[in-house]
Amino acid sequence: MRVALAAGAVSSGMLAGAARAADAPAESGAEIGAFAADDVMLPAPTPLTAPQTLYLEVTLNGSPRGLLPFTELGGQLRADPAVLRQLGFGARGDAPVPLAQISGVVVRYDAGLQTLALEVPLEQLSLPTTELGQALPTTPTASASPGALVNYDLYASQNEEAGNLALTTEWRVFGLGRGVLRSTQLLRTFQDSERDWRGESVRLDSAWQLDFPDSALTLTVGDFFSGFVDWSRPVRMGGIQIGRNYGLQPYRVLTPTPSFLGEAVVPSTVELYVDGLRQYNGEVPVGPFQLGAQPGISGTGNAQVVITDAYGRMQTLDFSFYGTQQLLAEGLSDWSAGVGRMRRDYGIRSFAYDDATVGSATWRRGVSNRFTAELHAEGGGGVASAGAGGWWQLGMAGVLNASYARSRRDGRDGGQWALGYSWNNRIFNFNASTLRTHGQFQDLGSLQGALPPDVTDQVTAGASLGRGGALSASYLRLSYPDDEDRRYASVFWNRTFSERWSAYVSFNQNLDERADRSVYVSITASLGQNRQSSVAAQRNGDRMLYTVDVSKPVPGDGSEGGFGWRAQARHGDDGTGGLAEVGWLNRVGRYSLGAARQGDSSFAYANASGSLVWMSGHVFAAREVPDAFAVVSTDGVGGVPVRLENRPIGVTDENGLLLVTPLLSWQRNRISIDTLDLPADLRADRVDTQVTPRQSAGLGVDFGLRRTRAIVLVLHDAQDQPLAAGSQVRLPDQGSAPVGYDGEVYLEDLPGTGPLQVDTDDGRCVVQLPLTAAAGSAPLRLGPLRCQPVRTP
Repeated sequence: MRVALAAGAVSSGMLAGAARAADAPAESGAEIGAFAADDVMLPAPTPLTAPQTLYLEVTLNGSPRGLLPFTELGGQLRADPAVLRQLGFGARGDAPVPLAQISGVVVRYDAGLQTLALEVPLEQLSLPTTELGQALPTTPTASASPGALVNYDLYASQNEEAGNLALTTEWRVFGLGRGVLRSTQLLRTFQDSERDWRGESVRLDSAWQLDFPDSALTLTVGDFFSGFVDWSRPVRMGGIQIGRNYGLQPYRVLTPTPSFLGEAVVPSTVELYVDGLRQYNGEVPVGPFQLGAQPGISGTGNAQVVITDAYGRMQTLDFSFYGTQQLLAEGLSDWSAGVGRMRRDYGIRSFAYDDATVGSATWRRGVSNRFTAELHAEGGGGVASAGAGGWWQLGMAGVLNASYARSRRDGRDGGQWALGYSWNNRIFNFNASTLRTHGQFQDLGSLQGALPPDVTDQVTAGASLGRGGALSASYLRLSYPDDEDRRYASVFWNRTFSERWSAYVSFNQNLDERADRSVYVSITASLGQNRQSSVAAQRNGDRMLYTVDVSKPVPGDGSEGGFGWRAQARHGDDGTGGLAEVGWLNRVGRYSLGAARQGDSSFAYANASGSLVWMSGHVFAAREVPDAFAVVSTDGVGGVPVRLENRPIGVTDENGLLLVTPLLSWQRNRISIDTLDLPADLRADRVDTQVTPRQSAGLGVDFGLRRTRAIVLVLHDAQDQPLAAGSQVRLPDQGSAPVGYDGEVYLEDLPGTGPLQVDTDDGRCVVQLPLTAAAGSAPLRLGPLRCQPVRTP
């Protein structure tokens, strides 16, 4: 036990008292539960002086712990067990404990500064574990403005025999409450065998979706897919479904993340490196800490935790870990339940549903960070099926999953079991699964004649070979009742030789029919300026095909737009041919036009896609809108540049409006305007904002641009001297404005001709404006105007 006292802080009598405490008997009722019995020193003989209570500023291993009470008696500092427990000691009992009795503790007491510094080995303390990690942003409140949208995709083709014209549309109505109403349709007109034009239309899906982001729930009324797990099959249904939707909380971490433990003797800086990349840097207090890695890590990896204390000493801790995206984090649950009738003849008939009412329910829960349980049940129309399964993380050895389900239909029973395993690191990956049925297992899909397979086996393996490229292989076995057993094997290889050259090879073989195989080989080269070319050879069975392709892709949706093209020549056993295509993208759509010929057959085609949006009383044409969007308003001022995430996205039109797309639903999107080139008399309430739209909906964003009436007044007092700087001009309903040097004050948006009251150091005065300030590109200057004192009664 070491006791260090600051020089001049205590008297020699106190120092002697501390030394005598080493051989004194233990004080009755005082014990420290975290220490051995022979570590507890005995108190000194009863002093002649009375005890004194001191409130000292305490630091524990350099970490401030605040102002705490202690008792000084006979040259010794004593602490109540409650104070010791507050500091992290495992103290028991009620009697005060001399600090000199605590083994391994260094005490530095400065009586002049009234401070107490304790240096304690961490094994003597019971401190809470500090959890560190990247702070994820909270989910913002989302909103939507009233409006409607139509996405369209128009495709036309013509060959020697017939023509075809198809229009696929999706329309949405939103902003009326929390829900979104949507529907998709297909309209088609074509030439029949007699070259007569015929038309047909079919409704695909229609549903009203209501989201509850606070509880991550979604209610769907209309068409939907039933919930499912890996060992069940989804079916299309029409009815009502409710379930968990974590897409409403995009910042939430759903999967287990690797965590690393350490401890800091003194306040320190902690850094986390995963596979050589720094993921975290922050401060940690005294005691144990747990540091979580960022989500999204998959497979094995290596991590380093670097601890740097206040004295510059560094300590490095090495960890190995296995991350997976297949499990739910501990305590999280994912579920859905739906009831309705199954769709029939989807894509052919608009309102064809089965007569039987069926239901389906699925539940998954992260029992721990290494085990996720699953349940699934479905029934109706004479079928009942239920099963259970789970996913286990086997430490560094990968992930194992298993399940078993039973079914009954018209007195016929059956079962289905599944088993799977996956593992990967930065070089190798391996996945294997099997799903098999016995008896007469059936599910809801069986009601429409689609029986589940008897056997489904899948095995995939891959390796990253560095300069040798990437190699992968797969095996698939599929067997249906009353059908042949089918087995396939495939091998894939690709390598990038430089920034300009790459190669790809694939081989597929039907293991039950030797002649059924395909081989594909291609070499791709970059020609610069976003152009590329490729040469390929393909063999299917006993037929060969050779192709040469040169292209410049159409710019992506994140660009301003532009043109692209493609030219291809083909030669093989089916004849000689080719393809030519041009495409372009602008702010209102995507378009393509092409023609192809193979042997004696040729055809031409054209495509156009985009959207029409109605919001804020206006109609906008735009590219296809896959999710959310915004309509920016600059209050009738056109030509104002708008940015999305600091990237130029367009300028407002003559009505001061601009459609901004795409936005990320349920997430913060930063939209800003550039006001540098605006006239001097224009003001904006804000120049940037963060907006959060609801899914598939639009949101109005108003920056509050307005014209101001600006005026510079020169104010003098009754002696015709400039009013003192700092005087305050009172404005009706607008607060006040300060008077500057030479009696000048700048005002905007004056209500009229005054009068205006001014508070000075000498009292209040009133100035009368001679005219109404007019708007202009520069402030209007008036004065000097005399401010007449206000007489007090």
